[in-house]
Amino acid sequence: MSGLADDPDRRSRLLALTLAALARDHFGVSSFDAATGLTRGAAGTAGDRAFVLVDDQPARGLGAALAWATRHDVDTVHLIASSATGLLARRAAQFRNRVTVWHRDDRALIEAVPEVFAEPSDVSPEHMAFESTIVEAGAHASIEHGVLAGEVRGLEVCRAVTDPHTGAHRLEVGVGEHDREAFGMLHGDTPTADSLRRIVRIVDAHRSPGADPHPLNRLGAERALRHRVLDDPSLIGVASLTSAPPPVVRANLKDPIPCVARGTNADGRDVIAVFSTGIDLDVVPFAADARLALCGGDHPDTDLVIVVPERDASPVTKRLSERLVHPARIVGIRHP
Repeated sequence: MSGLADDPDRRSRLLALTLAALARDHFGVSSFDAATGLTRGAAGTAGDRAFVLVDDQPARGLGAALAWATRHDVDTVHLIASSATGLLARRAAQFRNRVTVWHRDDRALIEAVPEVFAEPSDVSPEHMAFESTIVEAGAHASIEHGVLAGEVRGLEVCRAVTDPHTGAHRLEVGVGEHDREAFGMLHGDTPTADSLRRIVRIVDAHRSPGADPHPLNRLGAERALRHRVLDDPSLIGVASLTSAPPPVVRANLKDPIPCVARGTNADGRDVIAVFSTGIDLDVVPFAADARLALCGGDHPDTDLVIVVPERDASPVTKRLSERLVHPARIVGIRHP
């Protein structure tokens, strides 16, 4: 496997051959009319059907598959993956394209069933006791999927945790799990409140408008964008806005993953806002999933706004947003 990872061309050829075999065995496709590579896997068309095999980060592969199919003027898509197929099926149902998601088990394909959302998790009272420490240090208290954390301009700087061995509850200071561990070893004798105030000052200085480039202002750019709009919701034409949890648990702080907020328009109607930076092909499926998670099936047409830096308001994002059953609007924000 490491040899394939080191040779992208060989990997691409192997995935294309695998997709051709699956299309032949399960859909009677003798050959593709057009077959080209896909960043996350392989894809090809046969008549009015597109076949897409997603191999790299399947959970984030729907947007790339739909963008590829749209570019080739194909509306019927067979999306094949070996994991996250329940999630993909749930998100695919939000689009007007005829998308069928298949779970691949070696050479076998099973049609995927849309996955239900996980039950909401409450923050334990022991962890909520740290909220005042976070706020008093100058950070913003954030709650997502049962986790209490402190953020500075969108960057997580502390998190309430429970020691898996002793059961003790504590507030760990640092940016990310490894940084929190290192910080604890280096500053274990410093009171948590003092340590947190110090790191809040450092991070705030690096993430303030006009600060010089630094790793601390490159991380979590989408959450920095959300922080800016939360301070001034009029930037996207809404009356009020508060942060909200994403539809799935965020795996880590290093990967750029969209973030979410909810609020009201000037006329009192609900609005869901999703924030992203860069050209993220999967932001539209993610945003539709966020709306579904927060509004349920009772309000599927709730106003959905995808917020990106002005330079990232790409035509492909607009095209995909228009393919939703209930389309979203794209708002580009100028750099301050």
